[in-house]
Amino acid sequence: MLQPFLGSFIYNACMYVDLSVPLNQETPVYPGDTPVKIEQANLIDRNGYNDHVISINIHSGTHIDAPIHMIKGGKTLGATPLEQFIGRGRLVSAEKEFSLERLQQANIEEGDVVLFRTGMSKHYHEPLYFETYPAMSEEIARYLVERKVKMVGIDAGSVDNIDDFPVHKILLAGDVLIIENLTNLEQLIDKSFTVYALPVKLDIDGAPARVIAEVHG
Repeated sequence: MLQPFLGSFIYNACMYVDLSVPLNQETPVYPGDTPVKIEQANLIDRNGYNDHVISINIHSGTHIDAPIHMIKGGKTLGATPLEQFIGRGRLVSAEKEFSLERLQQANIEEGDVVLFRTGMSKHYHEPLYFETYPAMSEEIARYLVERKVKMVGIDAGSVDNIDDFPVHKILLAGDVLIIENLTNLEQLIDKSFTVYALPVKLDIDGAPARVIAEVHG
């Protein structure tokens, strides 16, 4: 049974929006990747506690790519400073296509976390999610590197749609982390917000992450 995506909640007069998809055995994975597998290792009625074993490709569900994912000798997630996972959020519409002009109008500043809303999250459990989606151009990737943003996120399975992954390589070589498989971005339209994207602390090329937005005002 598919779990619903959690939306948002209010705490101390601030709204928090969950931008992460559920991670379970129904989680769609990038074509060719190993499916998520979760097995119960111990039962509370038999062993006195519940315990599970999970087998997962680390680029499944909502996750963050580190430079070493595509760049030889690049930085791992474990070597990434904590402050790079938190920043002012900027939401940019990319529902029909990625537009450099639209991005330039978003007042991107150094240290921002730029999230692109393609609308693909509504197709998350459909085959077309990984088959037909808009991809970022190399020109836009270079612009984001020039602006020295911290992270780039997308509500789709990849920022690339060709096998050589040029956009990944431009962003990661420029020390811009990549968040993929976001959801609920429509709740951030016309909002001012801060992004907290905290991955599991693994000293490798990526990790699942819980990503939330703190909406201001």
